[in-house]
Amino acid sequence: MKKLYTNYIANFQGLSKEIWLLSLVTFINRAGAMVIPFLSLYLVNEKCFTLPQVGIIMTCYGVGSMLGTILGGKLTDRIGYHKVIVASLFLGGIGFIGLQFLDTFYALCLGVFILILLADSYRPAVFVAADVYSKPQNVTRSIALIRLAINIGFSIGIVMGGFLIAHVSYGSLFWIDGVSCVLASFLLFSVLQPKKRTPETPKEIVEKEGTSPYRNGLYILLFIIMVLSSITFIQYFSVLPLYYEEAHHLSEDLIGLLLFVNGVIIIVFEMPLVDWIERKKIPKTTAILWGHIFLALSFIVLNLTTWSGVLVIGMILMTLGEMIGSPFSSALALSMAPKGRKGSYMGLFSLSFSLSHLIGHNAGMNVVNEYGYATNWNVMFGILVLVSILSIILYVYLKKSPDYDDY
Repeated sequence: MKKLYTNYIANFQGLSKEIWLLSLVTFINRAGAMVIPFLSLYLVNEKCFTLPQVGIIMTCYGVGSMLGTILGGKLTDRIGYHKVIVASLFLGGIGFIGLQFLDTFYALCLGVFILILLADSYRPAVFVAADVYSKPQNVTRSIALIRLAINIGFSIGIVMGGFLIAHVSYGSLFWIDGVSCVLASFLLFSVLQPKKRTPETPKEIVEKEGTSPYRNGLYILLFIIMVLSSITFIQYFSVLPLYYEEAHHLSEDLIGLLLFVNGVIIIVFEMPLVDWIERKKIPKTTAILWGHIFLALSFIVLNLTTWSGVLVIGMILMTLGEMIGSPFSSALALSMAPKGRKGSYMGLFSLSFSLSHLIGHNAGMNVVNEYGYATNWNVMFGILVLVSILSIILYVYLKKSPDYDDY
């Protein structure tokens, strides 16, 4: 047991103190982020909106997320990651507090759009910060540590949010979420300073190299891969909970526990798994491919049996795919970004997940409504087969390209 503990701790060694501080701030931010998982319930139960109205508000959420990641990427290149992260946390916190005071449909559409635009500008800036504060050989593990902080914080936030709704009020979620974001911004501003430019390398930091991400064919292919895979992944946070309830008659407590399994597995196993893959020198594109394969299997197993235990198997397979695919896809995106353009590249990369919100939730719901859950799982499996083929194509072309030696 002591050896296992020692080996686990060893996975975190060598990471800079700045990465640890950034992870701490991310943890505080995500632990307080309890509004988003319960936003749909809030709009129906507290504001008495119809489901079509909630759908439109969630579409505003997706549009705000898309534009926020683009804006965050451009601002990161222009004014720096540190200012973008601090401003996003502070203004997002004010936005969460203010959102509870909006009552009309159009006001909430606009409010949710502005809030998420501000909050999601954080994403590309964090990726760039992880790259800046890491040694080249530690970038993937740094991203994995930040993901670990996100998952621990999110898991705690879900439990806290459910408790507060049951025993206090929905309004308390907005206050805690907003205050935690503001506190995180002050903590980041106080303890984490932007990495200073050295006199020896001013041009390396200032000058832009390479081409725009929108003109980089291989990066666009990676973007398409991430959009398609994210469309399937977000089914686990919209369509699948309904499937758990309607097809397998699970209570809300059991559904929450099943989703909690995902966070626990990531907390315990992601860092050792990432370290093992790196030590084996497995190419990032190969890791991404295996991530998509496990995610595809997590959907198709649901059609093999009506036994409810298959839900746990599916969750484990999905989590394996997430642990392998997510950190290495982020690391690959960073390695493909030329100097001076990392903000724009990571803004486009983050946009893939935002775009999936616009497509994935409605697409999954409509397929289920017209053809049933089994058809939807087959569709998701088919999309991921296509994604796996595209991942192989990306690997082949990256291996041939003289521009990239870290594929």
